Amino acid sequence: MDLSKVYFVIGTSYAGKSTIVKNLAAKHDGIALEENYHDVKLPELDSNEFPNLTYTRDIVDWHDFIRRTPDEYYTWIVNVKKECEIVELQILEELLKKPEVQDKLIFVDTNICIETLHKLSDEKHVLVMLSDPQISVNRFFERPDKEKQFLYQLMLEEPDPQAALDNYRKILEKICSKESYDELENAGFPIIYRDEERTEAETVSLAEKIFGI
Repeated sequence: MDLSKVYFVIGTSYAGKSTIVKNLAAKHDGIALEENYHDVKLPELDSNEFPNLTYTRDIVDWHDFIRRTPDEYYTWIVNVKKECEIVELQILEELLKKPEVQDKLIFVDTNICIETLHKLSDEKHVLVMLSDPQISVNRFFERPDKEKQFLYQLMLEEPDPQAALDNYRKILEKICSKESYDELENAGFPIIYRDEERTEAETVSLAEKIFGI
């Protein structure tokens, strides 16, 4: 694939990945492949080939989703990312073959791992965005998006809602660990750190300088 016009964004939750991808695409008349863009392929995936990605598609009782231990949940997340990488690269390959996108910049909020990005791309095409890991843990249910509020309601329906919430907090702490943060910080790509005082326009300018656009 010719990835010379493709710009990848990776990082932690609450760092602004979704926002920067949308804003860059809007400003440069580009294409935004936003968070979980692999979902478009979900209905057609084989559960034998992609057991982790199809877990939520085929789940019968969503309460089982939140009842998993932190270790079980973390293992699932790791394996989901591996499967996402395969699907996301397929989608990107299909997109790049379309004549109407040949002259457009593509901005990708991706699950593709650091090692693969080093093989496929370079420091001018990959941006790491980081926020304090505790933000994700402490503010997870403050976001209004349907997915997080749906999970929150499931926990409130549990026989012991507080225990369910405590368990999920431990899950978030495991996912948003210092080790995961350090891995991203030391990935070898340019970094933008979350700054509450910085405007979206200023963040776009920082990203443009990094990407050279």
